[in-house]
Amino acid sequence: MSQLEPTLGPALDLSLEVPPRRVHRRFRIPGWLTLLLSNPKSRLGFAMVAFVTIVALIAPWISVAHPLDFNVLATRQAPSWNHLFGTTDQGSDVFSQVVIGARRSLLLGVAAATLATVVAATLGITAALVGGLVDDIINFLINVCLVIPPIPLLVVMSGYTQDHGMTTMIVVLALVLWAFEARILRAQALSLKSRDFVDAARASGEPTWRIVFGELVPNMISRIAAAFVLVFYVALLVDAGLEFLGLGDVSTTSWGVTLYWAQTNSTVLQGEWWPFFFPGAALAFTVLGLVLLLAGIDEFSNPRLRAEKKPRRGRLRMLFGGRLAVREESA
Repeated sequence: MSQLEPTLGPALDLSLEVPPRRVHRRFRIPGWLTLLLSNPKSRLGFAMVAFVTIVALIAPWISVAHPLDFNVLATRQAPSWNHLFGTTDQGSDVFSQVVIGARRSLLLGVAAATLATVVAATLGITAALVGGLVDDIINFLINVCLVIPPIPLLVVMSGYTQDHGMTTMIVVLALVLWAFEARILRAQALSLKSRDFVDAARASGEPTWRIVFGELVPNMISRIAAAFVLVFYVALLVDAGLEFLGLGDVSTTSWGVTLYWAQTNSTVLQGEWWPFFFPGAALAFTVLGLVLLLAGIDEFSNPRLRAEKKPRRGRLRMLFGGRLAVREESA
């Protein structure tokens, strides 16, 4: 055998008689979800919003009747086991109106928040990164939209719009609510565009859209998430207010439409509080959950807002003052 011919000793046997071990991948919780659940405010807000979302998803199975059905024999009934939230002047079940109305209200809020956040992030970050004339134009649009009061503008636009459907309301809300967050995202992008990773991306010849969505957006994800939650609950409140004034599609079922019909029928003046209370409570519960979620996002994304956890003994000393210290010394 030639000396140049490779030989394999017993220690270098590369036979594949033993099959390779299968690697079992463990399920890992995403980092953003871990941070979200580590904060007590965001954890409570997330649970509240998740509860409302689950109720909206299973609404067709837990509603006792169609929300628009009339029952003359069951009009103006107070909350009971047969009708948990009572009935309206026409005999419609308020519980069914609340749980079914949650689907449209949440869907409209999510859609309007998504559209407004996408527009705000795209224009705000692009203006900060490109600069020049593009930055001046976008900054001018932002300032114009901020000067115009949103609520009167929404009232005028909804009044002159013939179609009061959900698509129209989503577009109107997004066009009004994008400017405030675009200004904040633009300011944050201005502070990030001078970082080394952005300069490296420019030097490598990356296009602007790649720098925006590949470099800046991942580093601003917490601020973008906060913008989404903020626009979400503002859209819920504004939409319910417009529908309460009769500027929405009153033929559908939502929290604002339920409040509109309760106001139109003067239920409170007749002693019927439940058509007002339960849709308003559902709206307030959802908005409170979103506010707590937003506060938690702000706390773990902003180091200045992170509150240090104090030990129990320190809290007791703050509550009871010097008495606890005297008892500890005597012990």
